[in-house]
Amino acid sequence: MTLLVFPPADPGRKKNDRTYAQIALLGAVPAILVAAPLIGFFAGRWADGKLGSEPYLTILGIILGFVAAGREIYKLVKRSEQLEKEKDSESDGT
Repeated sequence: MTLLVFPPADPGRKKNDRTYAQIALLGAVPAILVAAPLIGFFAGRWADGKLGSEPYLTILGIILGFVAAGREIYKLVKRSEQLEKEKDSESDGT
């Protein structure tokens, strides 16, 4: 039988985990800014090809892509602020 022994919990680890989570959230912003309008462009271009309404749906797709990107970035910033508040409240409590 093997006995597993875990090291004691590091109180600073949770704070570091939140910092890394915050970096990951904000690091996704450039990818969203590129991906969402590109998806809108290709979807609009496809729809223009099917309906013969070139370039209107392509332009609409790009605009909707930027709107979707802005909405997602807003959500990510709010989540990042929430993590920052949790991190600050935890450091104030110790």
